[in-house]
Amino acid sequence: MHQNRSASRRILGRIGAGLGVIVVAILATSGVAQAHVTVQPGAARGGSFSVVSFRVPNERDGASTTQVRVSLPEGQPIGSVKTTPLSGWKITTATRQLNRPIEMFGEQLDAVVSEVTWTATNGGIRPGQFQDFDLSLGQLPESGELVFNTLQTYSNGETVSWNEISADASVEPEHPAPILTITPAGGDALGTTGDGDHAGQDEVISAVDGDSASAWTLPLVVSGAALLLSLVSIAVAWRRGWRPGPAAQAESLGVREDINV
Repeated sequence: MHQNRSASRRILGRIGAGLGVIVVAILATSGVAQAHVTVQPGAARGGSFSVVSFRVPNERDGASTTQVRVSLPEGQPIGSVKTTPLSGWKITTATRQLNRPIEMFGEQLDAVVSEVTWTATNGGIRPGQFQDFDLSLGQLPESGELVFNTLQTYSNGETVSWNEISADASVEPEHPAPILTITPAGGDALGTTGDGDHAGQDEVISAVDGDSASAWTLPLVVSGAALLLSLVSIAVAWRRGWRPGPAAQAESLGVREDINV
């Protein structure tokens, strides 16, 4: 009887351990899929002004992110680039001269912002955390994509360049560049207007962030439910004094028997 009980415990223990490994693998895969710098939301209406956030996760266990530098596209100059104060960060911008001036609201601009740098003044982005860095951009091109090469610097001196673009849309590079998709003015990407008002933009940003959150939440919910169900099943079986069948007993004890049914 004692041997039967020990065998039952070993089998239940193996079941629990196996389920635990599966759950951990699912969670790890979900984390890897999201661990890169992105633009939130990922789309904006062409010809408009839009506020976007560069979402930067800290991927290191032993270092904090202390600086983030976003370079604006050289081939698609943006006339208006505005920052907003961010607690714990110093913000600086650099400008560049244009070979050909661009017109904005009737004014000719011969220089635009080329990059924006956020430097931590209070610890930065710690392990397991992320930070959103906001920019107001306009006027955006009528269509196409804006690629923002981003440099992430850690407290240990390590730097990561997020500047890769895959030729195959089905394959994500190791360090993809943040990309903002520009939809035609007649599309439904953002409810913005050409005069800089952002009517309906908050709702769109919430919807996009909700989709991003769902990508994280679904695997977590499924994994948690599976784990909880497994633990409940094991507990119920244990309380009811579950025993393996004759074949399972023989296998767990290393005994070969002829079982007559």
